[in-house]
Amino acid sequence: MIPIGTLVEHARQALVLSALVSLPVIGVAAVVGLLVAALQAATQIQDPTIAHLPRVVAVTATIALLGSWMGIQIASFAERVLLLAR
Repeated sequence: MIPIGTLVEHARQALVLSALVSLPVIGVAAVVGLLVAALQAATQIQDPTIAHLPRVVAVTATIALLGSWMGIQIASFAERVLLLAR
């Protein structure tokens, strides 16, 4: 049986890892959203499609570029936790 303290520590590490892995994608979406909002305010074009399309493209590109790193981080954490559970 695994001690409660160990389970709590694994849960804490999992939450930190999920924040670390999602932060680049959220950051890119926020920056692109801010740039598009500034551009829309400057040009007074308020089309919702213009607001969403660049953000979707930027997030997709970020996931394509960093997806392998994200997967490696999650897989190595899972391996560590599962090896300790034996």
